[in-house]
Order: sequence, then C-alpha cells, then structure tokens
Amino acid sequence: MASEVTRDQPADGQELLERIEQLTEAIDSAADPFVRSMVDELVGSIIELYGEGLTRIVRELAEGAEEALLLRLAGDGVVGSLMLIHDLYPVPLEARVEEALASVRPYMESHGGDVQLLALEDGVAHLKLIGHCHGCPASAATLELAIKEALDEAAPDLLGLEVEGVAEARPIGKPLAIVPAASGEPSAGSPGWLPLEQAGEVEPGAFRSLALEGVDLVVANVDGTVLAYRDRCAACEATLSDATLAGPLLTCASCGCAFDLPRAGRAATGLGQLDPVPLLRRNGHAFEAAIA
Repeated sequence: MASEVTRDQPADGQELLERIEQLTEAIDSAADPFVRSMVDELVGSIIELYGEGLTRIVRELAEGAEEALLLRLAGDGVVGSLMLIHDLYPVPLEARVEEALASVRPYMESHGGDVQLLALEDGVAHLKLIGHCHGCPASAATLELAIKEALDEAAPDLLGLEVEGVAEARPIGKPLAIVPAASGEPSAGSPGWLPLEQAGEVEPGAFRSLALEGVDLVVANVDGTVLAYRDRCAACEATLSDATLAGPLLTCASCGCAFDLPRAGRAATGLGQLDPVPLLRRNGHAFEAAIA
C-alpha cells in the first residue's frame, strides 16, 4: 500500500481557484474570437511554463530521495492539484483508488459486503460489489454516498467509474434529506458526511433512536459492530424506536417484522429491507454518517 497523503485545501488557494473560474467564464463569454484565442494561447503558455518548472522541482526531489517531502507537498491542496494536472503526483492512481476503497471497506463489511477493484484501464476504474452489496436495493446509495466520495477525494484525476452489482435505488416513503457536507459548505444536493458522536455511545446488544439534521435514524451495536439505518420499518413504515433487538435481528413493534442488521437490514423472512446509512469511523475517531 502506498504512503498515505492527507490532502488539505488552504482557504487562500480555494479563493484563487474560484477567481480563476470566474475569469475563465468571463473570457469565454467575450464576443471577440481573436481576443479569446490570444488569451487561450497565453494561458496555455503560462501553464506549460510552470509545468516545466514543477517537473524539474519534482525530479530533483525524487533524485534526492526526498519522498517524505514530496508526499507532504502532494498533501497540499493547491500543490497536489498542480501535480495531478502535470502527471507528477507521487502516488500512482491505482494505489490511491485502492486506498479509497480501503477507507470505506469497514462500512461495506459491516453490512456483509465488499467492493473490489477489477481493473484500471485508461483512467477508468472497474469495480465490483460483492456479498450482500451485490444487487442490494441500497447499493446505488452506497455507491454514491461512500465509494464515489472516497474516490473523488483520493483520486480526483480518475476519468470514469464502472461498477458491477449496482441495483436501482428503490423508492422510499419520504424524500431524502439534503444536508451540508462535513466541511460545513452546502453541497447542492450531493451527499455529505456529518459527525455522529452518539453512535460510539451505543453499547453492544443495544440500539438508540437518533436524529441527524432532521433525519430520524436507528443506530445499533451488534457484537461490537455499529450499524445505522433510517428509522422506518420497511414493512409497515412505522418508527423503529420501540423495536426490540435480539442478536442481529431488529423486530418492529408495530408489525412484528424482523430485520437482519448485519445482512444490510434484509427482512429475516419474506421481502423488505431497511434503508442503510453509511457509517464510518475515520482513523479511530468519532463516527460520521452520510445522508443524501
């Protein structure tokens, strides 16, 4: 496994990127095609110039066995982005994809599933969902909430994603809540990770009803594995706050339907499945939940 790079985007660097986007849009809207072509050539020449300079810097560091310094530079949001643009990033794309999948694997395994990288061809990652995740009605949400976000963070230069075993998301009784990303910035409808510290307080063999950004959840601890689901019975749509937990089975107090939590919330008998909520514990710290 490649050395870990923690990417950080400084506030001033983000402002510069936003300003560049604004100027680019203004240039694209310019009426004079000659001016646009001259500006495009100027920008291209500047990018080529600093790209050549950055290439020489990286080459000198690599020849001087300064791997730790290269990784620290790659962890800077601005420098790392420039390295990606000029194909100078010190960690190979495949290694970063594998590390991204490893970061979400605890959640996948807690629901009896896993994700495998089958191949990386022409910048496109070919993945396969296995176990209970394969063909699971919640697999589309799992893909968007956990896997895609991890890949966007660790491998933004990935050109595409093809996944086997993704089922269509099934309709739910109420609309999904839109919540801000973990950074606090609005995500315009995209999923976001939010802290859920109370999840770590649930004792083995117990469960709790919690609310996160207006979304009702049930969080259970099954033999030391913490699992989260939306607080809605898949059979009768009643709340599960009065349910009973016996081993892996959470039984609805209203209709008596039991759901096997480690098996992605599938009904113990018959059809039906609870809506799982991705729940991760990053680097041994407090739990985070992803809701879309």
